[in-house]
Amino acid sequence: MGVKGDFAVVVSKKEVVAAVLPIPGHWLPMSNLDLLLPPVDVGVFFCYKKTPQHDNLFTFASMSSVLKKSLAQVLVSFYPFSGEIVKNTLGEPELLCNNKGVDFIEAFADVELCDLDLYNPDKSIEGKLVPQKKHGVLCVQPIISSIAPQPRRPGLDSSSINNLYIPLSTLPPAPNPQHCSSNHLISRIYYISADQLIRLQLLASDDGAHKTKLEAFCAFLWKLVAAGVTNEGQFCKLGIVVDGRMRLSQGEIGKSKLFSSYFGNVLSIPYGEKPVLGLTSQPLSSTADSVHEFLESAVTKDHFLDLIDWVEVHRPEPVLARIYAGGEDGPNGPSLVVSSGQRFPVSKVDFGWGKPVFGSYHFPWGGEAGYVMPMPSPLENGDWVVYMHMMKGQVEFIEREAGDVFKPLTFEYLNVN
Repeated sequence: MGVKGDFAVVVSKKEVVAAVLPIPGHWLPMSNLDLLLPPVDVGVFFCYKKTPQHDNLFTFASMSSVLKKSLAQVLVSFYPFSGEIVKNTLGEPELLCNNKGVDFIEAFADVELCDLDLYNPDKSIEGKLVPQKKHGVLCVQPIISSIAPQPRRPGLDSSSINNLYIPLSTLPPAPNPQHCSSNHLISRIYYISADQLIRLQLLASDDGAHKTKLEAFCAFLWKLVAAGVTNEGQFCKLGIVVDGRMRLSQGEIGKSKLFSSYFGNVLSIPYGEKPVLGLTSQPLSSTADSVHEFLESAVTKDHFLDLIDWVEVHRPEPVLARIYAGGEDGPNGPSLVVSSGQRFPVSKVDFGWGKPVFGSYHFPWGGEAGYVMPMPSPLENGDWVVYMHMMKGQVEFIEREAGDVFKPLTFEYLNVN
C-alpha cells in the first residue's frame, strides 16, 4: 500500500490567467453568512488516467492550453474569482473585482498514478497536487449573485443562534496547547463499503425511528471519538454543516433556481455536546437520535433568516461557530465537524479527455477541531470515500477500533490499471 518512496513535483511554468474580456473594477461585499466563516482555503484535486502515447490530440501541452482558454472564458461570468480579498474601512473582508487574474501552474511529478498514496494526503497531496495559494480568491468562497441573503430586521437577536455562534471578543484568551507535538492534526482518506453504511443505518434506526446514512455515520463517528477520550468527565462535541440554499428558497421556484447557482456561503453548523461516558455507554440509535435532534433545529428557513439577522446585530465584530471554540485538549474535550460532500461532482469534471478516476477535497484548515468530509465513491457502487483531518491519536484509535469500517483508500480499490 502506498507510494514506492517519496516523489518530487517540479514546476515548469507559472502564469496568470485573467478573464478574456475586460471587466469594470468594482467591489462586492460579503454576505452575512460569508462573514461567519474564517478565511480558509479549500482545495480539491482530481486524478485522470494517462492518455495513450500515440494519441497526439491529448498531449500535456494541448490539455494545458484547453484549460487556460476555458478558464479565461469562465472568468468572464465568474469574475470574482479573478479578483482579490481586501478589507474595507470597518475591517470586514470584501471582494475587489479587478481581474487581477488566477495563478495557473504547470508541473511534473515523477510518480505513476497507481503508486500515489491516496490514503496519506499529507505526504502525497499537500503542497504537491494541491499547491499553496499565494494570492487571489480562486480557493476562497466569494459572493457573485445579487441575491445574497439580506437581514430582515436590523437589531433582531435570536437566543437560539446565541447557542451556536459567539462573538470573538467574548472568548477567553486561547490557552497554550497542552498536547505534545506527536499528537497533531493529520489527513487521511478512507472508503466505507455500501454494506457497512447499510449496517450502520440499520443499527442507528434500531429504535424504530428511521435515520439517514449521514445521521448514522455521524453518530458512529461521534461515539468513536468519545471512546478514545481517557477522561470520561469531559464532553465531546459534534457539528454538522447544513446547506441553507434550498431552505431559504423554500416554496419559491424562481429563487430556488437562483440559489442553485449561488456559490457564496449559505451554511450553518449546528452541533451537539454530550458527556463522554454517556456517548460510550448508549446504543448507536440513541446517539443517532441526538444527531437528528440538533440537526432538526437548523434545517429550516427560519433558522437561516435568524442567523442572517444575528450576524447583522454583531457586525463588524467577527464571530465564530461555538463548535470551534475549544480543541482536543481543551477543558470541554474534543470537537468534530462533519460536512457532507455527497454532491461532490467527480463524474462531471470531464474536460474532454475522460472522467476522473478519483477526486477529493483537501482541507488541512489548521484549527483544533477535527474535520470530516464523506463523499460518494467514484465507482458509483454505494460506497463512500471519507476525507479526515483529525488529531493523530484520534485517527490511530479509529483505525484500531473500526478498521473494518474505515479502510485505507488505494488504487487497487479504485481498480486503476
